[in-house]
Amino acid sequence: MTASVLVVGASAAGLATAEALRRKGFDGRLTLLGAEPHLPYDRPPLSKQVLSGAWEPARARLRPDAMLSSLDAEFALGEAATGLDVGNRAVTTENGRVLGADAIVIATGIRARTLPGAAGLGGVHVLRTIEDALRLKGELAQAKRLVVVGDGVLGAEIAATATGLGPDVTLVGPQAAPMELQLGPGVAKHLAEMHTERGVRLRPGVGVAGLEERDGRVTGVRLDSGDVLTADAVVVSIGSIPVTEWLTGSGLRIDNGIVCDANCLAAEGIWAVGDVARWHHAGLGRDLRLENRTNATEQAAAVAANILGADLPYKPVPYFWTDQFDAKIQVYGLPSVDGELDVLEGDPAARRFVAAYRTEGRITGVVGWSMPKQARQHRQSLVESFA
Repeated sequence: MTASVLVVGASAAGLATAEALRRKGFDGRLTLLGAEPHLPYDRPPLSKQVLSGAWEPARARLRPDAMLSSLDAEFALGEAATGLDVGNRAVTTENGRVLGADAIVIATGIRARTLPGAAGLGGVHVLRTIEDALRLKGELAQAKRLVVVGDGVLGAEIAATATGLGPDVTLVGPQAAPMELQLGPGVAKHLAEMHTERGVRLRPGVGVAGLEERDGRVTGVRLDSGDVLTADAVVVSIGSIPVTEWLTGSGLRIDNGIVCDANCLAAEGIWAVGDVARWHHAGLGRDLRLENRTNATEQAAAVAANILGADLPYKPVPYFWTDQFDAKIQVYGLPSVDGELDVLEGDPAARRFVAAYRTEGRITGVVGWSMPKQARQHRQSLVESFA
């Protein structure tokens, strides 16, 4: 019988785990240990509503105080985990405390990658936390030229938001078009066109060699081509790294995240959830690690059920979305971006459509552009493939 649960990580996945445990009837001791000093908040709004100033940071809070109190959980915030004793199911914190529990859920998430030479350089930013968003927002109120390094989901979102804040914005990355790895060339070209129309300067298909600086502040981005893009501010959005360093020597298998079985179990009594978890998707027959808000919630529910004895593999249909300018783009499944793109509804030229990705006749993913209801309906075509 599980009488106590310790959740290491107090962001979306950690909170969702705690809520699911209570919802499923767990009435034992529940502790959430978080490295950040904040109560759980949502990260997707950071690159959009918080950065633009449309929301005050407090609005990104995931739950009001009353709902958090109703969990009857201890929140130990501003205290990072530094070690894990798997055999005794105990976590050591940076304050020297040792917290034990019958079950431990690791939800420590990811941290942003940085460029060599960027540490301590004025005007260089990443975007992962509330503090990051507020620092960047303040910078953009003064900057004339912003360069966003990285043309994935977050980089494209930041570029889209920043265009409305004043600076001249350049988005640079190795892909032929923003988010091409997530969307494939057929859809990504429409995203590139939209960014260009809205004033973003694109520098596709090029890597970054380093940063230029003067007197401790960034002055430009040096490309592999030898060109230098002048910049008052730079945002680095070149991917992320699972937060697993604190698990060194624990005996857990670490390989692009915490390696888990199909039930998200990393070791006896030790589970992983959210961005940090790399688990075996039994429906696909391979390991996955997903960095998105939806997975944090869905995987948390699965882990909570398994802690309480369900013994069920976690086999989701992956899903993520991005809001850029006036477009809402939703992606279901795992698109084979080099496969065939089949428009199911709407018209890509009008930037309102649903399309399926096919490989050898099999649908591997569905993308919806500003047609959320229709995209959700076509998701059903993927369920059998992931079961």
